Amino acid sequence: MTVLALAVALDLVVGDPPNRWHPVAWIGRLVALGRRLAPRSPDDLAIHGSFLILIVAGTAAGGALVAHALLASLPGIAAPLAQAWLLKCSLSLRGLLGAVEVVRGHLVADDLEGARRAVGYHLVSRETADLDRGAVASAAVESLAENLTDGFVTPVVFYVVGALVGGVGAGLALAWAYRAVNTADAMIGYRRDELEYLGRATARADDLLNYLPARLAAAALVAGAWLARRSAAGAARAWRRDGGRTESPNAGQTMAAMAGALGVSLEKAGHYRLGEGPPPDPEAIDVAMQVERWAAALCLAMALLALAVRP
Repeated sequence: MTVLALAVALDLVVGDPPNRWHPVAWIGRLVALGRRLAPRSPDDLAIHGSFLILIVAGTAAGGALVAHALLASLPGIAAPLAQAWLLKCSLSLRGLLGAVEVVRGHLVADDLEGARRAVGYHLVSRETADLDRGAVASAAVESLAENLTDGFVTPVVFYVVGALVGGVGAGLALAWAYRAVNTADAMIGYRRDELEYLGRATARADDLLNYLPARLAAAALVAGAWLARRSAAGAARAWRRDGGRTESPNAGQTMAAMAGALGVSLEKAGHYRLGEGPPPDPEAIDVAMQVERWAAALCLAMALLALAVRP
């Protein structure tokens, strides 16, 4: 319980270390190495991709266990603080909110080019050069909602499950195994070129691991909308109606709930349109961040409660 609370506090107050010292960057290098070593034939690519994700996730989990064993020997408060820092590096709530705020700031300043660059660099993989203001704002809100799951709720869920079963070390191992899968999915989990085969196992693993947390996150956004004095009913209605309209079985859950909470439509041209109403504007982005904070706080409270009442 202490480690999780400290980890979230560190994430909100300190933020992320430089890439040189960030475990996620190390995972990314391992995935990139695996991609460079990949064979060419589709069947071999699929097999290589399956082994790659097992190796990457296993390495991350094993590294977390070793780090926990070493850090547990530190004296006094240093041990839980160091363990909290390790868990904190699997979270990205502050970084996510900060990236969205940068986009909002550009839009408020009528700097559309800056907003396009910021949303493309920090938040989405789609082409942003021709997006209008509404589409840029939509992309920012979509990423904010989707990454509540990837960047916060799912690693917290896996930490809690592991901690309840096997203590802090097991919690760290599961959180980092998930973070490894999610990082690999962001790099190779696409349906294009050789990645159609190389990233297939990774994409399916990521979908599976996020399935329940995405729905927990969407429910938290409905409650967060109520706490932020927005439309919880609209969030629930849009979630129920539009949550399954994206190619991913998980991304649409939180995006639809957020769209309904704000009373806007979130659209990726040619792929999906979630919610009803106009596209979001800078004010809607600000409200979305309020709803997101409430939702994250609720998820954290539930996680801490689960850890507090364990036998």
